[in-house]
Amino acid sequence: MHHRHISTRSTGFSRRTLLAAATAGVAAAGLSAAPVQAADAKSRKTDKALRKIISGMSLEEKVGQLFVMRVYGHSATAPDQADIDANLKEIGVRTAAEMIDKYKLGGIIYFAWAHNVRDPHQIADLSNGIQEAGRRLPSRIPLIVSTDQEHGIVARVGKPATLLPGAMALGAGASRSDARRAAAIAGAELRALGINQDYAPDADVNINPANPVIGVRSFGSEPAAVARMAAAQVEGYQSAGVASTAKHFPGHGDTATDSHTGLPVITHTREQWEKLDAPPFKAVIDAGIDSIMTAHLVVPALDPAEDPATLSHPILTGILRENLGYDGVVITDSLGMEGVRTKYGDDRVPVLALKAGVDQLLNPPSLDVAWNGVLKAVQSGELTEKRLDESILRILRLKAKLGLLKDPYVTRRGVDHTVGTRAHLAAADKIAERTTTLLVNKDRLLPLDRRTHKNVLVLGANPASPSLSDGPPTTVLGAALTELGFSATVLATGTAPGQAVIAQAVAAAAGKDAVLVGTYNVTAGSAQQALVNAVAATGVPVITLSMRNPYDVAHLAAARAHVAAYSWIDVELRAAVRVLAGRAEPRGKLPVPVQRADDPAQVLYPVGYGLRY
Repeated sequence: MHHRHISTRSTGFSRRTLLAAATAGVAAAGLSAAPVQAADAKSRKTDKALRKIISGMSLEEKVGQLFVMRVYGHSATAPDQADIDANLKEIGVRTAAEMIDKYKLGGIIYFAWAHNVRDPHQIADLSNGIQEAGRRLPSRIPLIVSTDQEHGIVARVGKPATLLPGAMALGAGASRSDARRAAAIAGAELRALGINQDYAPDADVNINPANPVIGVRSFGSEPAAVARMAAAQVEGYQSAGVASTAKHFPGHGDTATDSHTGLPVITHTREQWEKLDAPPFKAVIDAGIDSIMTAHLVVPALDPAEDPATLSHPILTGILRENLGYDGVVITDSLGMEGVRTKYGDDRVPVLALKAGVDQLLNPPSLDVAWNGVLKAVQSGELTEKRLDESILRILRLKAKLGLLKDPYVTRRGVDHTVGTRAHLAAADKIAERTTTLLVNKDRLLPLDRRTHKNVLVLGANPASPSLSDGPPTTVLGAALTELGFSATVLATGTAPGQAVIAQAVAAAAGKDAVLVGTYNVTAGSAQQALVNAVAATGVPVITLSMRNPYDVAHLAAARAHVAAYSWIDVELRAAVRVLAGRAEPRGKLPVPVQRADDPAQVLYPVGYGLRY
């Protein structure tokens, strides 16, 4: 779930070949019912104490405990006036504290656009303010504070916190220990900020190059590899005391529709689903995952009623709970997304989600409508209070495991000792270096030699960088080259350079020793492709660097060298420049196949391809 995120452009690649190959090449993941381990004495004792808390809760408190909601502002009690106005307009309250008091909430989600994440001390203070408001409720239950910190292209908390490579980059590095370490660092920093549930990792298997919403958020196209990496990240996050959330069940990797704006349909057969989509979810369940997020998409082979998975009893209870034996927390993807709103009203969606087997209801468009919809469903007898109690027990078990029932507060000292430390930043740099993938190196142009290729022109796209980064990306690339002794000139050309911009770039290339072009989701016949072709035609050697999808390389035949960085965050771009300059060896291998531009049925670069120096 990632509101207001930059959508990608469809590459137009066929994926039929991939689907067939993947299905043929992967052993079926058997989905026999998993035995639920007998609860030991300690967990029985915990459950008894938690049931006592539940028995003392009012119906309103029970309804509220199921919701996780956004709120505007940097403070729980004293946000800026503009944020007070936004809260009044969208939620009917002035502050987070008022919202918690009115709706007896179980959780809050942080967003950068909601102004929740200015700087580490402010985030910690906001988290403490939220917990203080929870302590004032009759049941005194602390809140779960969550966010989407996948790293890579989806990160809510920016510098000075450590930003790490995202899933596809880690997939290219293929190191379980790097994946685990990245998640452990990320988890420790979130925990210090009072954020105790992270909506990561993405366990989707991205077998569709045209996927507009997952792409580099996935570890790759091979189910077994995605399963290994996702499980390693779960271990990392949860070792740091943060609840990990695998998403988007039953699998969002083969969609051509963005569920933020429409309702995708997955046409996999049950057999294909078991082989392609299920293995990572089985692996994270085996790794002891704390929570699983649902997908707003239709899988007719899994539910003939064609309800979105978020609202599907056969998918969430039949498959996830009963077949896969999962008894942890199930959370919906954002209920504000179009994919879940196409079929039913906003008052019915949360009720149907609970009936399907969901525990946490995330970010409804109108909290009042959703909250009252659930309350009325219990009052009318459509939902029993016992059904609510089942979900609340799972939520409270998680809060107990996270230590929130004992002490939900964080300290500024803890922030200073943990967030963005030198050791964490150095580890991020090293991990990023091991993900950078060299795909083309004609005439051994790379590594670039300062003596022969000192003057470099940097061109390219500037997608919006995560909050508080050193962006924009072309600036980061130029600065990184300069730092390594090159002389860099930067000219931002955007994702769709017109003729005038291309002419300006050609003129700027005159007399340069090399041109570095940062590309962003290049398609056949696109302006970015035209830019690379025009600059290459001057005779100056062109190096392209894909800053998101590695599929760009198929459209950039004019480039003498190509490197895949998998995202445009600073740590990845700087690592890619160190590789270009020979300060680091390119170690990454493609975690997805790249198909030919002229014949998408043919693979240009297979999974596992990557050049070395």
